[in-house]
Amino acid sequence: MKIIILTQYFPPEVGAAQNRLYETASRLQKDGAEIKVLTAMPNYPEMKIKAGYEGKFYLKENMNGMEIHRAWIYVGNNKKVLSRLLNYFSFVFTSFWIGLFKLGKADYIFCESPPLFLGMSAILLKKLKGCKLIFNVADLWPEAAEKLGIIKNKIVLKISKKLEEYLYSSSAVITGQTQGIVDNIKSRFPNKIVHWLPNGVDLSLYKVDEIQSDWREKNGFSKDDFLLIYAGTIGHIYSWDMVLEAAKTTRQYPSIKWVFIGDGAAKSKLVTTKESMGLNNVFIYDPVPRSALPEIWKSVNILFLPLLNIELNKGVVPAKTFEAMAMRVPILLGAEGESKKLFIDNGQAGLFVIPENTNDFVEKIMYLFNNRDECRKLGENGLRYVKENFDRSLVTDKLYALLSELN
Repeated sequence: MKIIILTQYFPPEVGAAQNRLYETASRLQKDGAEIKVLTAMPNYPEMKIKAGYEGKFYLKENMNGMEIHRAWIYVGNNKKVLSRLLNYFSFVFTSFWIGLFKLGKADYIFCESPPLFLGMSAILLKKLKGCKLIFNVADLWPEAAEKLGIIKNKIVLKISKKLEEYLYSSSAVITGQTQGIVDNIKSRFPNKIVHWLPNGVDLSLYKVDEIQSDWREKNGFSKDDFLLIYAGTIGHIYSWDMVLEAAKTTRQYPSIKWVFIGDGAAKSKLVTTKESMGLNNVFIYDPVPRSALPEIWKSVNILFLPLLNIELNKGVVPAKTFEAMAMRVPILLGAEGESKKLFIDNGQAGLFVIPENTNDFVEKIMYLFNNRDECRKLGENGLRYVKENFDRSLVTDKLYALLSELN
């Protein structure tokens, strides 16, 4: 079975999507598929082409036995809609030509969305190479873009919705990252094969009982500090103001420390607000390589996920949750919907926090701070739950079995 994975985002970029796609590709290859990845010159999240890739229209490289084909992409630091569209459509154009002339025949093209527009390249390559399309939906675009106010132009929204419908109709398989996405697409396209392809964790990397870590000491924290962490994209779907208010409230407990690791559109405001409030119990770090994460998770006490109280967030399932559970880190989850059902109700891996409720957030923090046995119990529950349900090898094996059946 030959599969082309078409994605704008891939390592050495750092991020949940990049990690997920790399793991999916490498595991499909282990299952027996021949994998080729068609992606952009790495630039995310800095929006700057990484060293060694500058000035190139095309580059072929090898990553752990997989062929990686990289195409030029427009990168601009301007955050306006036009700059973002140029970024998306430049890769639509270059990925099509590179895919057409540099990659051979395939059985499937696995296209990652968002960006939704990349499906245009996938459709053309599908037709010219005579293969089937797997359309992987990580976020329901343009629905999410409309609700977040990213796309406001009605004409652009109408065109995007037509494109979405065409891509789903043209796919042999539609994969969705959350059950909510799967249910949404099934309700609109009941005759299509829609497969739940959840995020997960590489348990061969996150061996909690074997990992030793001095990250806490290297960064100036003591063994008695109670470290609450957020690691990932610092985006606009989270209530950072609530977190900083909670940090202000807990300053009277010197051992409670707040740690942020990551980058994103909301980071600069987070840093500015933290400094203006004089919060010396809040520590904000740049993103780290994927290989550094197990030692960090080993060193912290709690993962906090303070999502905004909006309808869109009811379908969000943050990728870092799986890594935290694999490392016995309990979760403070400020979200209704699918995440609560999975991690709190079913997995019993943490505590639910009323979204955007600072008092409830602080109350739950203090409960865990004063009940370390409960922390350990929740951590053990999370590890067991992720082993049974979200081992990335099991997730990918199910996809491979489906594709083998259809091939």
